Amino acid sequence: MKKLTLQSLAAVLLATTILFSSCAKEGPQGPQGETGAQGAKGDKGDKGDQGDAANVFYSDWKDVTFDPETATTNGVLDTLAWSATLDAPLILEEILTAGDIKVYLNAGTAASPAVFALPITDLYALTGVLNINLYYTVGEINFYSTEDASTFTNDNGDKAWQYRYIVIPGSTAAGRKASAVDWNDYNAVKKYLNLKD
Repeated sequence: MKKLTLQSLAAVLLATTILFSSCAKEGPQGPQGETGAQGAKGDKGDKGDQGDAANVFYSDWKDVTFDPETATTNGVLDTLAWSATLDAPLILEEILTAGDIKVYLNAGTAASPAVFALPITDLYALTGVLNINLYYTVGEINFYSTEDASTFTNDNGDKAWQYRYIVIPGSTAAGRKASAVDWNDYNAVKKYLNLKD
């Protein structure tokens, strides 16, 4: 077997270098190939977190005191209705003109709720109240009832007959989100807004 001389080794290394460097050069890009067949459907991903109900605001449960609206006829004092006003600073002019407001009554307690969307009519069998109607002005909710619908503390020391309001701005984004909820179903509203009470 012949031994490689230093010159022969140098010639082999030079030839190898030239060979690899010429292979590494890129040629022009070829034409695009045909579209391949569609692959198999992947596994369903994890459910994402529920998004925020953008621009929808809500109050805490509030105490409301109703006062009698009276009149005297032939010397007899008669209560015609009961009225109340709830301060509602979230109700701005733009809400009145382009947004929406929802009000709820918890006729039960925090531990044992019985929540109704207002206005309500003919609830007499459950609570003794025939009607509660309302209207809104900037910064206020005004109530009228056929009975005293005031917040009170029961024998166990728990508050009952409390009120909450929700303000929905009239922006397009808020309107789209809000339309997905039945605002008369308080349980659906609780879930949508992630309310804890």
